[in-house]
Amino acid sequence: MIFFARPKSFPTKIFSDLARANLAIFLAKISRSSFFKSYSRIIIAEFLGKVFITLAKSVIFLRSVKKMLSRNLLLINEKIKKACKLYRRNVAEVNLIAVSKIVAAEKIEEAIKCGVKIFGENYIKEAKEKWQEIRAKNSGIKLHFIGNLQSNKAAKAVELFDCIETLDNEKLALALQKEMQKQQKNPEIFIQINIGEEPQKGGIMPQDLKNFTNFCRKNHLNITGLMCIPPLNEAASPYFALLAKLAKENNLKNLSMGMSSDFEEAIALGATHIRLGTAIFGERKI
Repeated sequence: MIFFARPKSFPTKIFSDLARANLAIFLAKISRSSFFKSYSRIIIAEFLGKVFITLAKSVIFLRSVKKMLSRNLLLINEKIKKACKLYRRNVAEVNLIAVSKIVAAEKIEEAIKCGVKIFGENYIKEAKEKWQEIRAKNSGIKLHFIGNLQSNKAAKAVELFDCIETLDNEKLALALQKEMQKQQKNPEIFIQINIGEEPQKGGIMPQDLKNFTNFCRKNHLNITGLMCIPPLNEAASPYFALLAKLAKENNLKNLSMGMSSDFEEAIALGATHIRLGTAIFGERKI
C-alpha cells in the first residue's frame, strides 16, 4: 500500500471525482506490476522474519526461565531438607510460599510446572489481574495475601485469597468477618505482629496480642497463625523465637516467618510457612 502525505493546508476539495478515479486506476496498475509484486514479497518476508525471531526469542526466554527456576527451587528444597534434618523438623510441616509480586504470569506458570503450590501476593489489583486466568488453568494452587490490607479491600481479599496473613487491627477484622459471612468463605487468617515494635510498620504489638486474638475469635474469624517481619539489619533469630513463644501462648499452630535471606533460621525456630521471592524468581525491578 502507498500512502501520500499532504500538508495541513492542502485544499481537500481539489480532489474531484475524476481525480479520485485516476488515482484508483494508477494504484491498480502499479499493484499489478512486477516491481510491486517483488516489493510485496520483500515486505512479507521481512514481516515473517521478524515474527519468527520474536517467537524464537520467546521460546529461548521461557527455556532460560524454566532452567533458572528449576535450579533455584532445587537448591531451596535441599536447604529446607537439610535445615529440617538438622533441627529435627518434619519437612512436610514447612510450607514454601513463592512471593510473586511484580512477577509475570509466564514465570509464575513455569514455577507451577516446577511444583510450587503456594504463592504470596502483596497487591489486590495485581493479584486479581494475574490469578484469575492462572488458577483457571492450574488446580490445587493456594494464594496468600502478605501485603498491607485496608478494610475497604476486604471484599476482594476474601474473594481471591485462601489465607490472609496481615490482619492487624479491629476495623479490618470486622470488615473481613462481614465479607466472610456474605461470601460464605472461610479463609485462614494470620495476625501480623509488629515484632520489633517499629513505628513505621504495621502489626499488633506483642503485648496486645492476647486481647486482639480473643476479639477475633469472638467475631468468628478463622485465626490459625502469626506472621512477622523482623527489623532490617538485625539478627532475625531472637524475633523468630519471640513469635514462636507468642504463638504457643495463644494456641496458634502456624508461623509465617523467614524470607530469602533467613529462612533456615526461621525453620530452626518453628516456621510453618517461609516466604521466598528473590531466592526463587531472582531480583525484580520495583
